[in-house]
Parts: sequence; C-alpha cells; structure tokens
Amino acid sequence: MQILVDGDACPIKDLIIDLAVKYSCRVTIISSIAHWSNRLNDKSVKEVTVDSNPEAADMKIINLACSGDLVITQDYGLAALLLEQEVKVLSPRGKVFTNQNIDYLLAKRHHSAKLRRSGHKTKGPSQYSKQDRRRFKTAFIKLVNS
Repeated sequence: MQILVDGDACPIKDLIIDLAVKYSCRVTIISSIAHWSNRLNDKSVKEVTVDSNPEAADMKIINLACSGDLVITQDYGLAALLLEQEVKVLSPRGKVFTNQNIDYLLAKRHHSAKLRRSGHKTKGPSQYSKQDRRRFKTAFIKLVNS
C-alpha cells in the first residue's frame, strides 16, 4: 500500500510520515509549486511538485493512486473520484470517505457554496484539535490494517 497525501493544505504531514514509517508504507506528498516548502526533508518521503493550475495536485493524485492505496485529502470531489478507483480515502481530521457518505458530503458542500454565492455567510472549519489528530491516527491504523 502506498500513501498519497494532498499536501497543499494538510496540517499533519509529520504524523502521516511517522505512521507510514511505523507501518512500512511508502509516502508520496503531492503539492503545487505555490505550496512548496523545503521544510520537509525526509528521505523516506517522495515529494511531487506540480504546477499552480487549479486541480493540478488532484489530477496527479488520481493518476498515481491504485486500488488499495490510501489517500489523505480533505477534498470531497477528489475523494469521490478516488472511491470509484477503489482507493481508501481519509481526511486529516479522521473522516473516512466511503461510497455511503460521499454523496451527502458533496450535496452539503454544494448547498453551502450556493448559500455563499447568494450572499449568506457559512461557518468555516473549526481549528484542528488534538481530538482530530487522535481520530485521524485511529482511522489511519484501521485502514492500513484492513
């Protein structure tokens, strides 16, 4: 199993790398040039940098992912496409995306976008918490072992 990380907005790259090393999984972090950083200097991690075009990182992830791989992303659209390829998908907050919940999540995202376009304010995500980190770790271990 390889682990692919949508690195543009992932707050837990360090945790993902630690867990991947512990469970002997290869990690590839895909980020756009706009989000590039030399902060990550780990020889056990492959870094792929794509251009700044919208969805370039998503398209790269779709092209690299194979059935049985694990992708870490918070992008519902990307998750929906990956589920069709039988890829396991997990958010940095520990939410496991499944064929049973993805349609609801996409509809909810669409509804919120529609509200914002009509001038309404919608609530953004809460600050990343220790509970989110624990939930992610638990879900990660379960998915890697399944």
